[in-house]
Amino acid sequence: MAKKEKYRLEAMLTVKHRNKRNCEIELGRAFKALKEEEEKLKELEEEKQEIIQRREDSRRDHAVRVASGESQVSESHTHMNFIKKLIEDEEKKDEEIKEQKEVIEKAEERVAQAKRDYIDACKEVKIMEKHKELWKKKIKNELEREELKVMNELGNTLHQLRSMKNNRGDMS
Repeated sequence: MAKKEKYRLEAMLTVKHRNKRNCEIELGRAFKALKEEEEKLKELEEEKQEIIQRREDSRRDHAVRVASGESQVSESHTHMNFIKKLIEDEEKKDEEIKEQKEVIEKAEERVAQAKRDYIDACKEVKIMEKHKELWKKKIKNELEREELKVMNELGNTLHQLRSMKNNRGDMS
């Protein structure tokens, strides 16, 4: 009986599986990082809206006080400084939002690269597994041919033995 053949590229297949798993993990991390960066952007935009809302509320309150005559000149000056500060805060928040959008673009690029790496790793594993399957079929076919050859030889030997026995029986 022939010895059982071992797939010679099994170690490489194991490495390909490990690489696929690592790519899958990296893809998950990239998605998680992207989601976190998008959440930060959402928070920054909400903070900007709060600043805008505070500025509008302050303007309305000041307009009501001026219209009712409750406001003094010093309050108007303080109010204008407060509004300027809110406008500066809004501009600063716009810059933070712009920077965060750049961070998100980089995170999206990382996700895209991780996707490509994962797809490539999947293809490599699939190719190796297909190669292994074809190898198994080849080995199976070789074994069947060897078995068929042995069976034919055995059948020929039996036939020759019977023929020799029949020939001896005819001579007696």
